[in-house]
Parts: sequence; structure tokens; C-alpha cells
Amino acid sequence: MKKHLSKNFTTNHTNKRRKPRRIFTTNRHEQNTTNQHEPKKSEPRSFYLPPCSSVKLRGRILGSSSVVKFFLLAAVLTMAFSSCERLKETYEAVKETYGMIQNPYGTVDESAVSIYAVNTILAAEGRIQDYLVLSGDIIASSTVDAYSDAAGRVTRLFVSVGSRVARGDRIAEVDPSRPGMEFIPSIATAPVAGTIVALPAQVGMTVSQAVPLARISGAGGLEIRLHVAERFISRISQNQPCEITLDAYPGETFRGDVSEISPTVDAASRTMEIRVSVENQGSRLKAGMFAKVRVITEQKENIVKIPVTAVINRFGEQYVFIVDSSNPTVPVARRRVIVPGISIDGVLEVPQGLAPNEEVVVRGQTLLEDGSRINIVERLAPLVN
Repeated sequence: MKKHLSKNFTTNHTNKRRKPRRIFTTNRHEQNTTNQHEPKKSEPRSFYLPPCSSVKLRGRILGSSSVVKFFLLAAVLTMAFSSCERLKETYEAVKETYGMIQNPYGTVDESAVSIYAVNTILAAEGRIQDYLVLSGDIIASSTVDAYSDAAGRVTRLFVSVGSRVARGDRIAEVDPSRPGMEFIPSIATAPVAGTIVALPAQVGMTVSQAVPLARISGAGGLEIRLHVAERFISRISQNQPCEITLDAYPGETFRGDVSEISPTVDAASRTMEIRVSVENQGSRLKAGMFAKVRVITEQKENIVKIPVTAVINRFGEQYVFIVDSSNPTVPVARRRVIVPGISIDGVLEVPQGLAPNEEVVVRGQTLLEDGSRINIVERLAPLVN
């Protein structure tokens, strides 16, 4: 009886106390229907949290697994909110970098306009040339071999390699005498005027009428023999101007023109032979030299040209951005559709769409739109003629 009274006293005393906040309850309906005068069964230990200002939870967490889940949920929420703060800071920094202006309250002003840094150049007026680059050997424009009228032994030479001769000048003396027979020596003469470029004959050698004694380059000058690939034949025509450079004279350019075009194409190499006559002032060019030739296939004068990097090709249109300086303090870019012409060495001809001396954006134009504000960082030098 005393034990029973002590239990009731403990139970009544406990009921009078304020019930603590608990996170979860197992079965609220069962608790309400339970007789309060009956002794309570042993319950698992409860986990208590301090009151929260934003969210109030009542009940208990049953078991250690529920405690772990609660802490995991709290950690995930904390990390998520902290990550959002970092993302917001990054977003604000990026928008500030691209020129967005923040008002005094710290919010982004969407009406602010970005300003783009660009480089510009003036559209130039001048000449543009299309060309083919070929290479070949310098040869004499005409060569003639000198022969003896009689077979015999060469007894004397009157010239050497490089000697200039006129028509009828003596080249060599040939003695046709044989044992027991004496003949008057035969004199071989130059059939044309020119320069001795080869001298196969040597004193003491025996020659016949079919063996050349000397090779004479005519006074017609020098030529360069070139071979043009079949796909470029349509671009070659008579008297096209040529620019010639040689390793023997670095930095110097010699002039010439196409003087001869072969009527046939070599079936083995699929090339056509052409010859370019060379202006050999001062006789500095020699037969046998290797030359690089730029054959001018097309040339236009007084055209508008710009760097090809200034052109943007999108959605089937080619356009550029020009600088509108109607407001000098705030220049803007204007979109201008153009008609491109030939493009040579990074230079583009613009037959329509641009006028000379218009300022064109050549760097930083990929982010521009019509009416974008720009900051001209550098003005490049115009293209040379």
C-alpha cells in the first residue's frame, strides 16, 4: 500500500509539472485515452531542443537514428543557404565586372548599359592584287650551238665562258689534217650575237660536225621557266605582270611579264609550262639562278579594303560594325551589312557597304549588337596601298 501510494504521488506530482517541449510523439491519441492514474510505463529518453524563433517543433526524437537524421537535415540546409549566399556574391561581382551599376541600396540597376572595349581601323582606299606564287630556274631566252664545218682536232679556242661575241666572230680552230694528208685549219664562227654560256670543246679533243663547240645565249635577255598546276591554268594569260625575288638579292624585287604559254599540258605532271621574261638591268641576273615569281592574276585600283578579321558571318549575312561618333562622349557601334570581294593576305575588298575613311571595329566585335556602347582602346594604322 505504501509502495502504491508513492507511485501515485509521483505520478500526480509529475502531472502538475509543465510538460517539456518534445520534437515528436509516437501516438497522441493513445496518450489522450490513457488513464492518468495508472502508473506510466518506462519510456525511452527524450531529446530536447531550445525554442526556435522561426519554427517551433514539439515532440521527441525516438532512437538515435532520428537524431542523426535531424542533424543531417540541419547540416544540408545550412550548406544550401551558405552556398546561395556565395552564388549571390559571385553573381554581383560578375555583373559589376561587366559594367553593371549598383544603386545605393545595393540592388542591380538593370537599365545600365554595358560598355565594350574595342580596337578600330579606318577603311582604306587603294589597290588589291590577286596572285599565284611559282618558282623556277632562270634560263637564256634563246641559245644557239656553234659547230665546226669539218671534223678534226681542236687546236685553238678564241673565247671562254662569259665572253660576248658578235655574229661571225671566231670561236675555235679545227685542224682536219690526217697522217700523210695536210689540210688548211677550219675556223668555227658564232652563228648569232650573244654570250658564251657553255664551252664543251677543249683544245686537243677530236670533234665531228655533229659535236657542238660552244653554246651562245642570244641577246634577247633572260627568261624564267615555270610550271603551272592544271587547276590554275584559267587564271594565266599573256603579258601578266610578275614580281621576281631571288635569294642572291634579298629585299630586292625584279619585274617581268608572262611572255610564252605552252599550248599543251604535260599528261604526266598535269602542269602547263610558261615563260616569264625578266628585266635584267645591270646584268646581275645569271642563267641557272633559282627565282620565286609572283604572277599577278587580278588587280583592282581605287577600291575600299579592310582587314578580313573585321567581318562577322552569321545567319548567311556578312557585316561589320562601324563607329558612330555623333555623340563623342559616348560612341556606339552600328551594324553594317557589306558585299565582300576578293580576299588576299588577310585584306578584304568591299565593293558595297563601306566608304573610305569609315572607322571599323576589328577587335572585340563578336559581343557587339547594333547600338552597343563602346570604348575605343586603340586605333590601328590604316592598310597601306
